[in-house]
Parts: sequence; C-alpha cells; structure tokens
Amino acid sequence: MPPAADTTASPRTEARPQTERPSTPSSGKYLGWLFAVAIAAAAFNLRPVVTSLGPLLDQVRADLGMNPTLAGLLTAVPSLCFGLFGYAAPSMARRIGPIAVITAGMGAITVGVLSRSFAGGTAVFLLLTALALAGVAVSNVLIPVVIKRYFPDKVGPMIGLYSMALSAGTALAAAVSVPMTSALGGDWRYGLGVWAGLAALALLLWLPVLLTKRERGERAGGAAAARLPITRSRTAWAMACFFGLQAAGAYGVMGWMPKIFQASGIDEGTSGVLLAVTMVIGVPVSFVLPNLAVRRGDQRLFVVVLAACGIAGYAGLALAPAGAPWLWAVLVGLSNCAFPLVLTMIGLRARTAGGVAQLSAFAQGVGYLISIPGPFLIGGIYQMTGEWYGPLGFLALLLVPQVLFGLRAAMARHIEDEAVHPVAQVKA
Repeated sequence: MPPAADTTASPRTEARPQTERPSTPSSGKYLGWLFAVAIAAAAFNLRPVVTSLGPLLDQVRADLGMNPTLAGLLTAVPSLCFGLFGYAAPSMARRIGPIAVITAGMGAITVGVLSRSFAGGTAVFLLLTALALAGVAVSNVLIPVVIKRYFPDKVGPMIGLYSMALSAGTALAAAVSVPMTSALGGDWRYGLGVWAGLAALALLLWLPVLLTKRERGERAGGAAAARLPITRSRTAWAMACFFGLQAAGAYGVMGWMPKIFQASGIDEGTSGVLLAVTMVIGVPVSFVLPNLAVRRGDQRLFVVVLAACGIAGYAGLALAPAGAPWLWAVLVGLSNCAFPLVLTMIGLRARTAGGVAQLSAFAQGVGYLISIPGPFLIGGIYQMTGEWYGPLGFLALLLVPQVLFGLRAAMARHIEDEAVHPVAQVKA
C-alpha cells in the first residue's frame, strides 16, 4: 500500500502481510530441489558473459576492427549495464513476478551470448553483449529476492549456494576460454558461443519452476510491497557504497593482476593460473561465509577480516610479488569474498522479499556505477608512474572506506525501520 494509506501503522505492521506466504516451494520436495538447482544454474551463468571475453578480447578486437578506445570502453560496459538494468528489475518483478523476470534473463543471456558470436561488426557485438548483460543484471538483483521469498529459513545456505555457483562460473570461464577456443579450431566465435549452451540449460531449468509457481504481477515474491523511500535509509546507502567499493577492487584485480605478476618476471601461463586461484578460492569460501554470517547478529567481524586479507595481499604484491605469489593470490581472493558477504547482508537487512528487491536494486545499481572508474584509475596510475606500487596502493586505500561503509552496513538493522519510520512520525 502507499505510505499515505495508513498514517498510524508502524513499519512492522505495514510489512507483516507480505510475510504471510509459504516459506518453501509449495509443490513439494522435488520442486524445492529443482528450484535450488535452477538458482545455482542461473548463478553459474552470471559472469561467463564477461570473463570468457577478457582472454579472447585481442582476437575479437582484431577480427571486428574494434579500435582501442572501444575495447577500453568494453571493460566498463558490464558495470554500466548492471547498474542501469538492475534498477528496472523491481518494477518488472511487480508486473510479471521475479521468477518470470529471471527466466527471461536466462533467455536474454542465451540469445545474447549465442548471437554475438555471429556479429559482423563492433556495434552489433556491443549491442548483443548489452542484451546478455541485461539478463545478468536483472538476475543479479532478483535471485536474492526469490531466495528471501521461498527459502526464508535457509537464507544462509541458499546465498552460499548462489555465491559458490557464481564464483565457479567466473573462474571456469576465465580459465578454460582460451584452451577451449584452441580445441574448437582457434576461432573466438566458437570459444564465446559455447557458453550459450550452459545458459540454455539454465533456461530449461527455470521454465518448469515458472510454470509451477504461476506468479502473476502483484502476487509475485513480495513485489506487492509499497515502494520504500529507500534513499532515506543510511543502511541502504552504506550497503551501496560497500558494494561499489568491493566491486571496484574485484574488477581491478581481474583486469590487472596477471600483468602485475608478469612485471615481476612470472610467465604468462603461471600468471593466468594465479588469477584463476584468486577466483577459485572464492568457491568454497562463498559457500561457507554466508552461513557463518547469518548466524551472527551482525557481520562486522567479517568485513574487517576480509579487508585485512586484502591489505596483506596488496602489500605482498607491491613489495615481493614473486616472493610468495600463491599466498598473495589466496589473500586477494579472500578479500574479494566481500561479494558473497554483501549479498548475504542484502538478504538480512530487509524484513520482506519486497524490501530485499528494493535494497538489492538500489545497492547493486548505485554500487556498480560507483565501481566503473576503478579499473580505469588503476590503468591511469600505472601509465603515469610506470610502476605497480601506485595502483596497488590505490587498491589498498579503497579498502579503508570499504571497511567504514561495511561496518555500517553490517549492523543488525532493517531498511524498513529507517526508511518508513521517519515518514510515519512526520505524518503522526
């Protein structure tokens, strides 16, 4: 209901009707397992769109005649699409339901990834990549919503499953895109297009879930919730800034870590494996960390520990990159596990699925926009100095505000209390 409908109701009273929904999938045990597998399959497909392209970018650029400026802008397209299309996700969910939107998202990923492999020019390639990223963006926002809606007593394990599958997809695409392309004849079109098959499999898993749940518009997953004045919530702003800063660091690491190792004399093959280690370490941690985080009243301890790992890792890379490269890769990978932590906190900082939808869209939308300059600044600092001390110092410095915002976001509070309560007080 709109906020003006009941000037005396408390935030808890307004939110309560949305929580009177089934806590598990209503079609039985097998649908519950199918739903969980579908969530994992969707999560697995949320990063290969990006990480499969990076190792093959030189081939794509040469074949399509892409100039260096456009190739550089391509690195910013994912964050931009995640931010812009992510904002539209709650509105779409209110109309047709979050399950329908995620299903459509898997379709967009399938079509976009497959079609861009046949692109004959840069403009078409970018447009189809944006289509795939739009599917990623809405799924990014709404998967935590369906977890909150249908698995309210298993938020930790389900966010863990989601994060683990996402990390696995990220690492696998980065690690095997080049050798798989070589095995398929060396054509980048096959190396990128093959990932559409996994997206199609995820789509096939979501279709029976969509047909069984039969969500319709305002009935969907808490989508009937009144729109909160979320910009009044300090927790929401802290979450958005925390999300953006950790994303800036993560994308900076994914883009530049191999070059940092190579500058210290480590060969290209080993530097690629070290980057894969940085991402693979997130697979088991992404499953365990959300479960641990849910058990605590707040998550401030985890915010500090992960940042400390990052500072230690960046210091090692700056002072002795070839001295203990595997240790630095593990420490930086642990620092990047702030991502599953922030996903968990998004699910915990709202009372309802509708609140999670709005917080997820706000935090990810604002956060990804905040992250866009990060990789560019790292490259600019390196170009000006010719050394990696400056970029690594910049990455370490980013962890300071990340901790400050993370400590605020990790406190055991709910956005409904902060966003709605002040409005009710004024009207009273």
